[in-house]
Amino acid sequence: MKDSTDYILHKLSEILIDKKWKIVVAESCTGGGVAKAMTSLPGSSAWFDRGMVTYSNESKMELLNVSASTLELYGAVSIETANEMALGALNNSHAQVSLSVTGIAGPDGGTMDKPVGTVCFAWTALNHTVLNAMMNFTGDRIAIREQAIMMAIQGVFELMEKMEDRQNT
Repeated sequence: MKDSTDYILHKLSEILIDKKWKIVVAESCTGGGVAKAMTSLPGSSAWFDRGMVTYSNESKMELLNVSASTLELYGAVSIETANEMALGALNNSHAQVSLSVTGIAGPDGGTMDKPVGTVCFAWTALNHTVLNAMMNFTGDRIAIREQAIMMAIQGVFELMEKMEDRQNT
């Protein structure tokens, strides 16, 4: 899996460099893992703007402008919160594309509605709609976080590819 993630990161970096774009990431349950994976690639300073680890609800509100009502109505682990995190990251950065990830990595914290392994994602770019997904990963805390990191990177790559396809048609 690491090899496929590395390949995707290289392709993503090429697309971002070609567009002269930067990315911002907003993370919760991955604790900076997406930013670490991205910045481990040599030359990432050309396309990586910043990463925000917003673990608490307060940090989501203060740094990403997630509304208190969204957190109250839907919870921190929700598509709605992931959407606001991605948009807030984009608005509070110099980037043109963003991703967010929020979830329950465990070993506890899950509920019947949102068991351990529930992770929500959102991806967006300037002047584009927000794409999102909710996944239910299995395994221990480390495995759930690794799967979430890979999904976050895969999702932003797919967003950029879709944008490239639309631009070339």
